[in-house]
Amino acid sequence: MQVIRLAAGAENIFECMDGECIAVHIHHPELHVYPVDRPAARVLVCPGGGYTRLMADKEGAKIAAWLGGLGYEASVLIHRLPGADGHPHDIALTDGLLALDHLGRDLPLFIMGLSSGGHLAMVLASQRAVAGVLAVYAPLSGNHRDHKVPSGKTDFAPPEKQAFYDEWPVGLSVMPDGPVFLAYALHDGVVPVENALRFISAARDAGIDLDAHIFGTAPHGFALRHRDGTHAAWPDLAARWLEIRCPAG
Repeated sequence: MQVIRLAAGAENIFECMDGECIAVHIHHPELHVYPVDRPAARVLVCPGGGYTRLMADKEGAKIAAWLGGLGYEASVLIHRLPGADGHPHDIALTDGLLALDHLGRDLPLFIMGLSSGGHLAMVLASQRAVAGVLAVYAPLSGNHRDHKVPSGKTDFAPPEKQAFYDEWPVGLSVMPDGPVFLAYALHDGVVPVENALRFISAARDAGIDLDAHIFGTAPHGFALRHRDGTHAAWPDLAARWLEIRCPAG
């Protein structure tokens, strides 16, 4: 794994315990790059963490290793957090665009994100044309102040986090440029399935190439670790989706 700084700043701080590493204080954006021989494409991976931290292992390094096994070079984005250390509400978008610019266009480029990282992935795909975007249990529009699910949910802290969701409601005023793959849990209490259902309707109306999968017994945050239900199939479905758009090898 190679670490590439995208801007200046103090050292980032990770807390690691019980096999999980979480980025808790992020002072500069960086990419954790997992090279492979002769990659067919590159994938920018956006971990979740509710824009207050980043699940750098479960939704970052583990995803990158899986993608590497498929023949894709994955780069995990460690981005700064809205409201932390005085950062503006759109700092994650700023850092994501820096990452996309760094990765270049010599190979097909995909973006993948889980949980809040899926929201960021879709926002980035609305600003850059990409080969495709994958969003897994992502809060696309349900955290917008005027469209919350469930209704009446209190605003997020810090206020910069709420402002970012309000400015970039995916499936309402924001749509990605490229094919989309979704994977959701039907009974997710953290990211309600309405986030997916709204986007499915909007994608149909906009003519977007969309594959959407909703799993009946999946927990929130299933990622690659929880394999005791039909949601265990989502990595194979995603791998086939990627292969059709960019054959590895």
